[in-house]
Amino acid sequence: MAKGKNQKFKLYQLYKFLLRKTDDKHSVTMKQIQDELEKHEITADRKSLYNDIEETKILGIKVEGYQEGRNYYYHVIEKQFELAELKLLVDAIQSAKFISKKKSNNLIKKLEEFASEYEAKELQRQVVMSGRVKTMNESIYYNVDEIHSAIGENRRITFNYWKWNLDKEMELKKDGSLYEVSPWALCWDDENYYLIAFDEKNQKIKHYRVDKMKNITMIDERRNGRDYFEQFDVAEYMKRSFGMFGGDTELVKLKVRNDLVGVIIDRFGKDITIFPDDKEHFIVHVKVDVSNQFFAWVFGLGTGIEIVGPKKERDKMVKYLKDVNNLY
Repeated sequence: MAKGKNQKFKLYQLYKFLLRKTDDKHSVTMKQIQDELEKHEITADRKSLYNDIEETKILGIKVEGYQEGRNYYYHVIEKQFELAELKLLVDAIQSAKFISKKKSNNLIKKLEEFASEYEAKELQRQVVMSGRVKTMNESIYYNVDEIHSAIGENRRITFNYWKWNLDKEMELKKDGSLYEVSPWALCWDDENYYLIAFDEKNQKIKHYRVDKMKNITMIDERRNGRDYFEQFDVAEYMKRSFGMFGGDTELVKLKVRNDLVGVIIDRFGKDITIFPDDKEHFIVHVKVDVSNQFFAWVFGLGTGIEIVGPKKERDKMVKYLKDVNNLY
């Protein structure tokens, strides 16, 4: 048989067809494979296709053949991503507020290419079910890329930073003046993406919402703050910061009801030391960045948690509760 046109694309088209048309529940025959290749002006006899099907392994899939009646069927049994893994990735994309709705849909469409068309419907159904508030900043991809480039090249960046006003419009902070910082890390907290950076002017580590950054530019100045970051633990920083709101770092003593031990471990990790207090409570000392967000977290746990010390932080909690009470 003459080879025909486009033979160099045969393996690729075979890979695409098998990946999109077969899975654990769906198979195709050799005749269907040949018909599909013919659509792309690729001719192939059965003998050559047996070898081609085996070679699809190099493209990341494993195909199994089985006989049923008079026909022989083929389907993909191993591929780059299992359906459960793709669902996890879709959930992560959908829950990430820092990715716009448009970008989320584009990403998920690309992920669908790693599943059969039947499995892809399950991913599409998850998109319909999701109704999360997403960022409106379409440049988030490029912001992240620019920040990573600056970190990799040991350079500082400048950018504008914005906030929403009462007219629901984006308004630049500092009257549009540029921020200049040394980027050191990116982290994901509370469904938002944050830049962790060193502010040379204020000689301190700060964080910024990446989706609220505009006009990021890498400059020739080398980063500073290395001494700070050599002793800096990003995970610890995120753990003690509530909602990424800043505040003075304090070692706070908490009295907690025993049934809330899981809440404390989920928030501060297993490395904390728990001291029994009475039959119903325990004591724990944790480092936190004291802010109204921290007080709100304590308040949300009701009578199950109490700030015991330091006294100044307990007094701030009392004031916070009084201020809230005065609103009502």
